[in-house]
Amino acid sequence: MFGMPVPTIRVDRMSPIPLYFQVTAQLEAAIDAGELSPGDRLPNEIELAESLGLSRPTMRRALEELVGKGLLVRKRGYGTEVANTQVHRRVELTSLYDDLDAAGQNPTTEVLKLDPARANSVAAAAIGVDPSTPLVYVERLRYADGRPLALMHNWLPPADADVSKDQLASDGLYRILRSRGVQPQVAKQRITARSASQREARLLKIRRGQPLIAMQRTAYDLDGQVIEFGDHVYRADGYAIEVTVFDR
Repeated sequence: MFGMPVPTIRVDRMSPIPLYFQVTAQLEAAIDAGELSPGDRLPNEIELAESLGLSRPTMRRALEELVGKGLLVRKRGYGTEVANTQVHRRVELTSLYDDLDAAGQNPTTEVLKLDPARANSVAAAAIGVDPSTPLVYVERLRYADGRPLALMHNWLPPADADVSKDQLASDGLYRILRSRGVQPQVAKQRITARSASQREARLLKIRRGQPLIAMQRTAYDLDGQVIEFGDHVYRADGYAIEVTVFDR
């Protein structure tokens, strides 16, 4: 009946959890587990609905939830398929390099700029130094499996002025800092969304005006000293941030 086999999906009509959400959660788990791979085409929503004994609107909503999350894409005249794997980044103090490496997505880095003495008032305020203080400025383009994912800007204290371009190209920033005896402990982050500029679009290989996830981060060590200020943008079609919330 199906063009592509799909993982077994079970729905519980006695559960208070909406039926569409049950389907969404199981398909998302199958994608995360690798049971469904990027490019796999799903049966159409009529076939899926009939196989589960659900209404077409219920199935449509379940699939639309996954499209909204960037896990599925709809292609006119072709159907619905699993999108390129997103980097699901949990709100923990890790670097993008570590996240990609842990996910087996082969991180590589192109160092676009390295200036050991650049003043920046916003970064200086975040780091807690005089606005005229020369900071170490780094601009990098991070790839996942050869695909551009993030444009990253970092400012480091003057003590890190000897960091090399080769180090930054071959390893993640937090790994470099740890090798220098600096231990990232806590960070303050601000996450927003905006449209890609012409230069960002060119580097990230997307259209100008396409949505980006933007994040500013100020990271501190065990003593509460600022170790870096970052201002990064990520392709919204390949990056997600996961947050676990608790009831107090």
